[in-house]
Amino acid sequence: MNAETSETQALLDAARRGEPAAVERLLTRHREPLRRMIGLRLDPALAPRVDASDIVQEVLLEASRRLQDYLRAPDMPFHLWLRHMARDHLIDAHRRHRQAQCRSLDRERPLLPAALADHSSLELAAQFIDQELTPASAAIRHELQRRLDMALTQLSEDDREIILLKVFEQLSNQEAAAELGLSEPAAGMRFVRAVRRLKGLLGQDGN
Repeated sequence: MNAETSETQALLDAARRGEPAAVERLLTRHREPLRRMIGLRLDPALAPRVDASDIVQEVLLEASRRLQDYLRAPDMPFHLWLRHMARDHLIDAHRRHRQAQCRSLDRERPLLPAALADHSSLELAAQFIDQELTPASAAIRHELQRRLDMALTQLSEDDREIILLKVFEQLSNQEAAAELGLSEPAAGMRFVRAVRRLKGLLGQDGN
């Protein structure tokens, strides 16, 4: 696995020495990456009830409670430890919502989270659709988003997740492999195949 960044490692070392300010800075440093990770996966049906920032706050509170246990036995990089915790909270949020609605969201084909519609994501979508195309106009942006949404919803969960990790979150292959519990070669091959399928759904042959 990738080593922690020098700043994160310094904060972890300071937290081991019992410096409270270091813990606060450590968690604050990872707040925005967590918010983006959760926002990319939060079902739009939860929007009236749950905000991604609410789940982030829950994750950071749990991380603060469990930090000393992690520091005694860090079996994975800190940011991946937070991601695993965030995934559990996201699953819990979806479960609570399904129970409240007395129906299963899994029977429906959800729209993609609004976090996928930001400018940077549209630029990435343009890479899949046409190397020369950039989302310069509202019409082009709308068409790119429509085509990307439709294609991503048709991918398998495994294909969609590896693309979210490596394209939208910009994780390294090493980090994506650790997140998915795969070897690095297996993660790399899954990504290549997922991109090929996505391009095929977008009307390209993927070659």
